[in-house]
Amino acid sequence: MSEFDLNQIRRLDGGLLLVFRELLRTRRAGAVAQRLGLSPSAISHALTRLRDLFDDPLFIRRPHGFEPTRRAEELGPQVEALIELTGRTLSRDAGFEPLRSTRNFRLAAPEFVTALIGAELIGQLKAAAPGVNFGVGFFGEEDASRALRKGEIDFAIGRFGAARPGFTVEQLFEDHYCVAARRDHPQLKGAINGAQWQDIGHIYAWSASEVGGDVGSDARIKHLASVPQWLTALVMAASTDGLVTCPRRLAERHAARLGLQVMDTPFAPNTISVSVMRRTGPTDAGVDWFLEQVREAVDA
Repeated sequence: MSEFDLNQIRRLDGGLLLVFRELLRTRRAGAVAQRLGLSPSAISHALTRLRDLFDDPLFIRRPHGFEPTRRAEELGPQVEALIELTGRTLSRDAGFEPLRSTRNFRLAAPEFVTALIGAELIGQLKAAAPGVNFGVGFFGEEDASRALRKGEIDFAIGRFGAARPGFTVEQLFEDHYCVAARRDHPQLKGAINGAQWQDIGHIYAWSASEVGGDVGSDARIKHLASVPQWLTALVMAASTDGLVTCPRRLAERHAARLGLQVMDTPFAPNTISVSVMRRTGPTDAGVDWFLEQVREAVDA
């Protein structure tokens, strides 16, 4: 390690890291001061030290608050990892005990994944970790990566592209499209052909949280309605003669309670590859455990 590196480390302390993280999250010095129990002048002094330490303005004052520079955005995941590592190092018990935990896990996931795993996940947590709960937000890829960078969520689930710097992406599960219709549909008895798929009206689901195109936008099909969520489309199909082309796992998970028949598509179905995106850096035993619960809920 160089003398320059040693000097930099001597000037860096945990308090500065906390100020940096909270400014990146909230963009408001007053909110940071209140959360950390510091005076506004202490926040101003810490920001001056941070700017000098990293040789960058880091946060530019705007009418709506502090806007982070590109350098600050790049430093965000590294600072978050340092804080997490410090906390685990100082903790007497760096592990995770599900039965004793009261942790709230935060994740981003598209609606069709939440509808697939939500009920099963609640059941698993009730048995294995009764004090644990979770919250889900519907984010697109850009918003999900931004929330991860700020530490607002523990991981994101979606149909992501290649991993970005500072993040890892690993596959969670694969799925394919199917066609769902009410069980007593007058024209369908467990199978559907191409002409029927085009001529019978479709209920099309779309969502701003989705990543990637869907076959529901196919110009060949007749549209009855467009709704923002696949589960809503399935509920509507259960009471009408409309069709829904949707992920098979989701349709099969809810087919019995909604009274649906699930059929193969009359064309080679696209693969739906669903992945998990996380920040790189030190692992978190609690997040690792919770992600394993998610995996089990997918396959329940």
